[in-house]
Amino acid sequence: MTWYLPFTSMEFFFLLLFIVFYGGYLYRIKRLAFQFGQSANTLWVKAAIRSVYMVLLVVALLGPSFGAMTKEIRTNGKDVFLAVDLSQSMNAVDVPPSRLEKMKLELMDFVRNSNADRVGLIGFSSEAFVLSPLTYDLSALELFIQSLRSNLAPQEAAQLKPVLGLVQQKFRDSETSRELERSKILVVFSDGETFGENLQAEINALQSQGVRVYCVGIGTYFGGKIPEGRSFKKDQDGQTVVTKLEPESLKTLAQRTQGDYFEINQNISEMPRLISAVNTVKSELRQTKVVEVAANKYLYPLLAALLLIALDVLWTLQVLRI
Repeated sequence: MTWYLPFTSMEFFFLLLFIVFYGGYLYRIKRLAFQFGQSANTLWVKAAIRSVYMVLLVVALLGPSFGAMTKEIRTNGKDVFLAVDLSQSMNAVDVPPSRLEKMKLELMDFVRNSNADRVGLIGFSSEAFVLSPLTYDLSALELFIQSLRSNLAPQEAAQLKPVLGLVQQKFRDSETSRELERSKILVVFSDGETFGENLQAEINALQSQGVRVYCVGIGTYFGGKIPEGRSFKKDQDGQTVVTKLEPESLKTLAQRTQGDYFEINQNISEMPRLISAVNTVKSELRQTKVVEVAANKYLYPLLAALLLIALDVLWTLQVLRI
């Protein structure tokens, strides 16, 4: 027989406390009976009952385990990469306080409310780079999100090819190292501006890996100015640059990978819908195995102790006759 919990000083202390106080009680009753010339032998029946159920309660607390039972262990996994556009257009103020700052708030909400067990963070503009690998430590991930700045990426127009290629590689490396099948999700946050690449090869690769892509368009269709110093960014002709939400490429990517498209602007945020969509993606079965475990039989001594307690309460013995 094994025990679920070890016998520690706490259990010893309670048993000692019971012996000291109940022993003191027995001594006083016995002494009182002697003064009246009585034996008080029936007192020992109650003492035996109370001692037994006290020991049974301690035994139940420790969890006696004997025999064996089989248990099926099924584990599931869901990995999510968050790809965030860090190009200069994300500093536009058409979504207050800016597209980037609004995106950071929504990312924090996603991390706290999604049911993904591992989340990673990727930044991109003309290049893509890992800011945080897939991790279970979501508190650490929130620190990376808070530190997002557009100057972390090259100051060039954003492209999807680099980020899609990087995600394929990271998911492939994860499969090789763990050799476990997991649900794989990519969420792209961007204003969609300047995406003009042919993404057919990347989309085919994502489909073969089973990666589902959700895209979140941040910005407005009438556009916004990009702060630069004390003024706003201007083009080569001296005209103020106005950047607009261009969702077509994001919608196409999401549609062809069995994902969906969502928007965030100054009036609405579809993040709750995104979180719901990600949470409803069924986690792939990672591993199933049957193991033998010792059966914890704490219920038997606990029931016996409760019966003795009920007997103690209902059965009244007359110890002294005065």
